[in-house]
Amino acid sequence: MKILAIDTSGLVASVAYLEDTMLIGEFTTNHKQTHSETLMPMLQNLTKMLQQDIYTIDAIAIASGPGSFTGLRIGSATAKGLGLALDVPLIPVKTVEALAYQFYGSKNLICPLMDARRNQVYTGLYEFIDEKNEQDNQVDFAFHIIKEQCAMSIFDIIDNINELGREVIFLGDGVPVYENDLKERLRVPYSLAPASHNRQRAALVGLVGIKAFQSGKAVTADDFEPDYLRLSQAERELNEKTEKAHA
Repeated sequence: MKILAIDTSGLVASVAYLEDTMLIGEFTTNHKQTHSETLMPMLQNLTKMLQQDIYTIDAIAIASGPGSFTGLRIGSATAKGLGLALDVPLIPVKTVEALAYQFYGSKNLICPLMDARRNQVYTGLYEFIDEKNEQDNQVDFAFHIIKEQCAMSIFDIIDNINELGREVIFLGDGVPVYENDLKERLRVPYSLAPASHNRQRAALVGLVGIKAFQSGKAVTADDFEPDYLRLSQAERELNEKTEKAHA
């Protein structure tokens, strides 16, 4: 199975090409250029370097949100356009879940933190549970969702973690923003992901996407919609003005 994967949910722009369980190539940047400038050139360069015919892919895995509203729209429009042109399905992958896959096999809680502004984060709580195959002693890890991805206060997610009382690892662009709050409020051991494991990667979107495809969770390009989890800043400001006008 050949999968093209795309993640533009944050500052990072990332594209990857996977075949079955193997990562064939990945192109990731974390730079202040708009995704509208970088995404298509990255896709074109990746397929050219790998000498892959994009018309042979079976599906497109796309980080469906939450994240940057602009980034998600650009990624969504690109994936939908390619899906329609190539006549292949899209596989929506939750951004926060794909982030958590950075620490496949970890025995700690995994807590991605994406900055959503106003002391809010896009977050969730995850763990991997080992499932040993007694016949060949191989250990596989099942992905377990403790708290579904959501938008919430940084203080509330810290309280949730304190209540669970388990060691936790944090990653995501919200970590440097709220690092002082973590230091001051956490009552459990914690660690911060290194630079190699702390941002979005299309390879992980593709990995999760393959599992989702096998579970029948692909959709048509026409039916795909990003999951923003909350209103955009412009929409919130409009609602606030409307509420004040009617007060």
